[in-house]
Amino acid sequence: MKPSLILIASLALTAVLHAEELSIARISDRTMEIRLGPANAEPPPSPMLVDFPREEKWRGPIENAPATLDSGDLRVEVARSPLTITVRRKDGAIVQKLVWQDDGGMTFKTDAPVFGLGEGGGALDRRGKLLPMKDGYVAKDSTTRVASPVLIGADGWALVVPDLRVWPKRNWREAGFLGEFDLRDGHGVFRNPNEGGAMRVFLISADQPTQILDELRQLTGGTPMPPRWALGYMQSHRTLSGWNEVLQVARNFREKQLPCDALIYLSEVFCKSGWSNGNAPFLWNSGNFPDPVANLTELHGLSFKVVAHVTGYPPDLRGDSVSQAPDSSAHIASYWRKHLPTHQMGVDGWWADDGEELSTIGRFARHRMYYEGPLQVRANERPWSLHRTMTPGAQRFGGWIWSGDPDTSWAALSAHVPSALNSGLSLSPFWGSDVGGFMCTPDLSAELYVRWFQFGAFSPSFRAHGRNWHLRLPWGWNSGDAGPRENGIAGAPDNSVASAAKAVPNKGGYAHVYEEGYVPKPEELHNAEVEPICRKYLELRYRLLPYNYTLAREACDTRLPMMRALWLHYPDDAEAVKCSDAFLWGRNLLVAPVLSKGARERKLYLPRGQWSDWWTGETYEGGRAITRAVDLATLPLFVRAGSIIPLDPVRQFTMQAVTDPTELRIFPGTDGEFTLYDDDGHTLDYLKTDGSRIRMAWNDAAKTLTLEPANDAARTVNRSFKLRVMPGDRTTTVEYRGAKLTTSAK
Repeated sequence: MKPSLILIASLALTAVLHAEELSIARISDRTMEIRLGPANAEPPPSPMLVDFPREEKWRGPIENAPATLDSGDLRVEVARSPLTITVRRKDGAIVQKLVWQDDGGMTFKTDAPVFGLGEGGGALDRRGKLLPMKDGYVAKDSTTRVASPVLIGADGWALVVPDLRVWPKRNWREAGFLGEFDLRDGHGVFRNPNEGGAMRVFLISADQPTQILDELRQLTGGTPMPPRWALGYMQSHRTLSGWNEVLQVARNFREKQLPCDALIYLSEVFCKSGWSNGNAPFLWNSGNFPDPVANLTELHGLSFKVVAHVTGYPPDLRGDSVSQAPDSSAHIASYWRKHLPTHQMGVDGWWADDGEELSTIGRFARHRMYYEGPLQVRANERPWSLHRTMTPGAQRFGGWIWSGDPDTSWAALSAHVPSALNSGLSLSPFWGSDVGGFMCTPDLSAELYVRWFQFGAFSPSFRAHGRNWHLRLPWGWNSGDAGPRENGIAGAPDNSVASAAKAVPNKGGYAHVYEEGYVPKPEELHNAEVEPICRKYLELRYRLLPYNYTLAREACDTRLPMMRALWLHYPDDAEAVKCSDAFLWGRNLLVAPVLSKGARERKLYLPRGQWSDWWTGETYEGGRAITRAVDLATLPLFVRAGSIIPLDPVRQFTMQAVTDPTELRIFPGTDGEFTLYDDDGHTLDYLKTDGSRIRMAWNDAAKTLTLEPANDAARTVNRSFKLRVMPGDRTTTVEYRGAKLTTSAK
């Protein structure tokens, strides 16, 4: 990728024809700011942005603006009638050209694929789409639409609109940002119907795509380190039959030795019998949790974390801190007090559902509350929360996002790959989905569940949830019971059998319909093949914990998502740039989920370089498409040559102590390196100590591996490693004692 620019634009609600004054300022070596607006006007504070230095270079009437202005490596040209701002590199190449039309619309070039704009809304490449900046809850065969005003061009530019406001108190199914991005006519147009105020544009220079996200982090902030348990598997429940069922599910995981870290319980707002009383959302349902403190203690004794689902927040939620004196019941300090007794009993995390109708201020306040509130109770314990809504900047409060309530369909599963990648680029590095899908349709099958489970194993949030919830348990497809039938038939607005049959008549052979939702045929619920496959991917997820935990820290340091579009690391490979059905898990693993029913092979693209099949060890030269045979148990997974992949022994939960050493799998073919990150996994001490970082470097010609401390904390680490050069089976044990060590691995 040639040295290029990223354009980050912030438009307060204005039309340029009312602008009188232009300001150009230096923000950093890569970033400059352009402001347009009435004389002496300042843009309103944006919760999306953090504080950063600003050195004004020029300010004055637009008609007096200099024709050219340099700022670092950037050159800005200003023309009028219509107002046009062209940004060039010093070699003269145009990076982006902004033209403001008489109606206030701003055009920009889209010569290469365009990414971002939040979750949902179609393909990875946003060109050809009209994307209003408003959210929509209903996911159907896609994902929930969570709009983000962050737009990134594959040829090195980005456009961000942080000063727009979410409509407050809109219909809960449709709310979001004002304005729209129209990318249908060979170029882009941003339209904003409102006038008044100021406009600001940030221009950023970058040589590589990864710098885009780092600069975005400088503008909108980073994200806190999650607790280690959040990277484990989470099992969600819906309608419960009582405490015995709650306890039996927990015991089954441990007795079957199926790794799991967290159990999630739905409130009675959205099911018939949940953790809370439907009429009092923070009052425990005594039928399911007869003694909440004792019940939570017993679940904790089995080494599970407990996450409680909640909704029903004040529609005008606001507040700058839970420590403030509240001025109304809508203040987050007041709202958190309703959570406080439950959190004090031992709840470990919160699932904050809904939120589409909240204003921008309300969304930020809600995310802030679920970070600051738990710290009032356990001051040195990392909070964790899951949300259906987010805006850029809210990641500063550590909340994760999930894709809403998609159908159990192959179309929905396929749509999740580009949605996850765009979400990671423009919202948060931490994302997940309802494994298996939520709304039951005739596509619901053991095969779909397994394929979604495999995909979930390579999502930051690995969590199963959905109606007929017993079929989201790893053993559920061999139990003969789909679980409680719940309201809501996809395609049947009145939830009736007649309406359902009319909506989807005999689709896929699944004509068997219950009054309260689709379920597979009874003979489908005795499938002994599913649980062993789930075990395989659960164990792989837990073995990859040191790799995944390092990725989580990298996301906090750099804003690089764990799930990455191939473009991020292969910007000069045209096929990689447009790839939307596979992704990189970190830098070194390529994941190609199987997305079609009855598949016996998977065609996928491998970027340039040498790649190894994770399962067979077979090597491939990249820069081409290959076809990989698959059975139900196989998710195509490839490793880049030069990779060093740390693998721990299998755990049953992420904080379980293990005695066997970490295995370092080395995939030869070229030099490579990896810096292994670790800390205590649950406190805020990482903010003070930076954890431990051990740098590992593979010399392919010499066949040696060097381990050395990358920070002071790593100098006090004593740790054993087993070296294994793939595809061989022989291992060599090395003892790292905090000092540089080079060992032969021939």
